[in-house]
Amino acid sequence: MNNIPLESPSVLVVDDDPTTCITLKAVIDSFGKRVVTASSGQEALELMRTHTFSVVISDWEMPGMNGPELCRRIRSEFCANYTYIILLTSLNSSEHLVEGIEAGADDFMTKPFNPAELRVRIKSAERIEALDTMDVTIFSLAKLAESRDPETGAHLERVRQYTKMLASELKNCSYSDEIDGEFVNLMYATSPLHDIGKVAIPDSVLLKPGQLNDTEFEIMKSHAAAGAETLKAALSRYPTQRFLQIAHDIARSHHERYDGSGYPDGLAGEAIPLAARIMAVADVYDALTSKRVYKDAFSHVVAANIINEGAGSHFDPAIVMAFARIEGEFAKVRSEYSDDIAAAA
Repeated sequence: MNNIPLESPSVLVVDDDPTTCITLKAVIDSFGKRVVTASSGQEALELMRTHTFSVVISDWEMPGMNGPELCRRIRSEFCANYTYIILLTSLNSSEHLVEGIEAGADDFMTKPFNPAELRVRIKSAERIEALDTMDVTIFSLAKLAESRDPETGAHLERVRQYTKMLASELKNCSYSDEIDGEFVNLMYATSPLHDIGKVAIPDSVLLKPGQLNDTEFEIMKSHAAAGAETLKAALSRYPTQRFLQIAHDIARSHHERYDGSGYPDGLAGEAIPLAARIMAVADVYDALTSKRVYKDAFSHVVAANIINEGAGSHFDPAIVMAFARIEGEFAKVRSEYSDDIAAAA
């Protein structure tokens, strides 16, 4: 009987052979994963009713309930979270492959299993889970923000384009060691959540038709910490999901300044997460080139000069240099996704 608490999604191994269970558990433990074992399909279902598993690895041939039947039961009874199912079998005919897929299996491994192959299979499961979690989280939070934030959809589209361009440029030069292709794509995906904390700001402040006074501005500034708290709950549930960490860093720290004079934490230099330093340039450029009730839109040239002058004080100098190299692309995006076009759509 397993009596350990499951604090995060884990791996469930199902096999009536105790030796196979022990071996699989030892190998998966070495990957740093939390593992629970069950000796039958029925025991596995009972565990799944009280705990969440991201991966189930089940033997095909078991007494009472075999692997394909367990697959069918999981797919019919557990829909809240997607479970990646791997069937472990010595059967390799096309008929058995079709049967397993029709039952709901995602993957197959042959006995005796290869530990290196098993690691790759679990990594594949994690990628599927990450995509599913990311899409649901971003969609839900973006719709929440959209319901309160007076900014236009064009603003969100522009900043995601700006952040992707900056990250791509930095990937090829200053921050090539820290930025990979996934980071670039996640900047694009998560940047629309930068002001998610505005859902916590009272209408009297958020929707005020004019410039904020000092007291109101302090209230508005709280959106950064509020947004981070919103995402922190999801991050604690899925601590290995990189997109949640990036979204959290952007939401909390995109108003920090390179010289330490920003908010909410007064971080300086590289203590500010890289994603937030990139977002700061994108967000300020868009604010400068957008019309507000208290100001007209600045031209691209004026906005670019302000960004360049902010190197080392407001912005990371390396990111400003990247901006200078591609500022023509910023101007094109600003023109293509204008607020006038969005309003007419």
